[in-house]
Amino acid sequence: MTPFRLGLASALVTLVADQVSKLGLYLGTDLVLTQPWRVAPFMDFVVVWNRGVSYGMFQQEGNLGRWLLIGLSTLAALALGFWMSRASSRLLAVALGLIVGGAVGNAIDRAAFGAVFDFVHLHAGQWSWYVFNVADAAIVAGVVGLILDSLRPERKVHRGAQRSLPDTLDSSR
Repeated sequence: MTPFRLGLASALVTLVADQVSKLGLYLGTDLVLTQPWRVAPFMDFVVVWNRGVSYGMFQQEGNLGRWLLIGLSTLAALALGFWMSRASSRLLAVALGLIVGGAVGNAIDRAAFGAVFDFVHLHAGQWSWYVFNVADAAIVAGVVGLILDSLRPERKVHRGAQRSLPDTLDSSR
């Protein structure tokens, strides 16, 4: 499988997993009425509507901000998709696919609901992490993949390294 196809597959799997988890919890359960749900001693499912970007920064109350964030997410997904089409390594393509799938998943939420549905809350004792979703986790994993890919030694392809000298420079004739 080419890196681009692998990247597209990771974007599609991310998008489907994100939307299925969100819609399943929001529309298919009574989480909204009975939250929080204890999933593990360190994790709850809750309902949080994020009108901002990562970690709740830049909260947008109006439609202008909402549609600007949708536009930015769409442009980012298109640019990263173009980069993914030119990726030479599978790691880079998968990392970009995770980010693209996550960006599109969150943009769908903004378009449909006006905010992103976050539901995973990690905590331990007094420590509490931000509430996030599958798309957010995929974006973070994708960024980690980009960092790892950038740390890998480059594999340079030496095409034409054995070129012959032009006739004018070849003195053996």
